[in-house]
Amino acid sequence: MLSVPGIRERFMDKAEHVPADALLFDLEDSVADRDKAAARALVARRLPELPKHGRLLYVRPNGLDTGLLEQDLDAVVGPALDGVHLPKVHGPEELRAADHYLTFLERVRGLEPGRIRIIAWIESAEGLTRVEETCRAVPRLAAVSLGAEDYTASMGIQRTREARELEYPRARLAAAAAAAGIGAMDGPESDYRDTELFTAQARHARALGFRGKYCIHPDQVALANREFAPQPAEVEQARRVVEAYRAGERAGLGAVGLDGAMVDRPVYLRAVALLERAAG
Repeated sequence: MLSVPGIRERFMDKAEHVPADALLFDLEDSVADRDKAAARALVARRLPELPKHGRLLYVRPNGLDTGLLEQDLDAVVGPALDGVHLPKVHGPEELRAADHYLTFLERVRGLEPGRIRIIAWIESAEGLTRVEETCRAVPRLAAVSLGAEDYTASMGIQRTREARELEYPRARLAAAAAAAGIGAMDGPESDYRDTELFTAQARHARALGFRGKYCIHPDQVALANREFAPQPAEVEQARRVVEAYRAGERAGLGAVGLDGAMVDRPVYLRAVALLERAAG
């Protein structure tokens, strides 16, 4: 997901050619208070004009506590919008409020109920301690994201290059998302010039169960696509695992050996899931 400041029309034009799976037009942190109304109007105008090319179009509105969420949603909800990336979600209450607003707007604008999806930003210590509740709060929730800058600020700790301070929140968020049957997206790397750091963090996030990463610069998108896509060697190994396990099943075996390692049902199911992601 590539974030584009909602006040920068030139950046919107450039984003049309970036191979992201989703474009996110930001009305929150990247827009100064004095420019909120102008950004809202610009995004509302540009959304219906943008060619999707198979991508999803999301908007990050301002949080419920700002008093701007209702205006933001009223401006952008329509046939072109696929979802909102809701910031400052400290618990299920913010999600349910946004869900009520979206349900009303879908009804009055003739959209299919539940069509507008939500990705929730978990950005505080409170939000993390309630993430399991949040992940099951509303049916339209598609994924959760970790907002590392706000999270570490709420904890009174520093961000580091090694990001050891994010080990626990990343693992808990990914597990909560998987248990609820939704996705998990890793937050951004603010140093967009450091491709080595971005690649390492994306690779680590994928190993924890994240399915994608939030990008703040177009150059990060190709790196994220590479790291989160199943690699050819992984796909080939998964294919061999599936074939070996199914051959064992036909022979009445619950587990088989492959390359000196045991392949049982959990290993088989993991391989099937990887092949499905590679195909889809």
